[in-house]
Amino acid sequence: MDGGRRFLRSLKEQLLSLLSPAYPRPVGVAGARLPLDRFEPRFRAPRQEPPPPAAPLRREGRGALDRLSAIAVLPGVGALGLAILFGGAGWAAYVHNGGYAALVAQGGQPADMAARAIGFPIDAVTISGMSRLREQEVLAAAHIDPRKSLLLLDAAEVRQRLMQLPLVKSARVLKLYPDHLVIAIEEREPNALWQRDGKVAVIAADGTVIDELNDDRFLGLPFVVGEGAEKRLPEYQALLEGLGDLANRVKAGVLVSGRRWSLLTKDGKEIKLPERDPGAALAELVRLQREAHVLDKDILSIDLRIRGRIAVRLTEEAAAARAATTRKPVKSGAHT
Repeated sequence: MDGGRRFLRSLKEQLLSLLSPAYPRPVGVAGARLPLDRFEPRFRAPRQEPPPPAAPLRREGRGALDRLSAIAVLPGVGALGLAILFGGAGWAAYVHNGGYAALVAQGGQPADMAARAIGFPIDAVTISGMSRLREQEVLAAAHIDPRKSLLLLDAAEVRQRLMQLPLVKSARVLKLYPDHLVIAIEEREPNALWQRDGKVAVIAADGTVIDELNDDRFLGLPFVVGEGAEKRLPEYQALLEGLGDLANRVKAGVLVSGRRWSLLTKDGKEIKLPERDPGAALAELVRLQREAHVLDKDILSIDLRIRGRIAVRLTEEAAAARAATTRKPVKSGAHT
């Protein structure tokens, strides 16, 4: 017992009473032994509350239906839905009966019609660089007409369409708002006509085929015939230059067996040139024409293939007339 008349307890007992839940805590005088029913445990288990009742499950479809029902009761929504429904049905009937196709054929696509209505039509088209092409050919190839709008016109697509024209070497397309379209074209230069497989094509200086001959715009170009003749076009043009004024009489140059040229005149004569040094043979032909007018005679061909020798083939009529003039006269009194 301490000076205050209290019972002393060891430190070990105090720690056990604090740490062990099974160690009883006395209620009353310190150190007195009391009945068991007056002891309280150190720790008590918390009281467990019963779980709340589970909420009833709602199906998602039912919720969506409720939301639609709520929207449907809004003022004016029902009338708008009916308008959309009947409008769609009317548009489907209009398209089915051909009304939409007629509308597009007359006024263009609805988007273009709207763009023109707000101030972006195509009122002016400027085309530069045309020499052999015609304006209508360019517009048709570019698919440009009054039904189009400048706002929705694809300049890159127009350029690609123009590049598909065989005569077009390059093209530029520029849109000048609100209503002006500018097209600049560089044409390929047709240099000659080339006959192959019974068809005549327009070719460039390097022999590239530009297009099939389908009109009379290119009939004045030099004309070559034969396999490989299109690749030897500069050689043929040099022969024409060597003829001088006589070149106007030449209709075509025929490449024979890929080795030599024969010239066909417009009146049907054939001038056969040698494989080597055809320029010298043409110079001899120019001299004969100047001195004897050989090309004005009734001949079928002039053979210049052998140097220093000229062979001329007469027409049947000219040959018969020549034979008649060279026949010896029959002496009088002679018996036949």
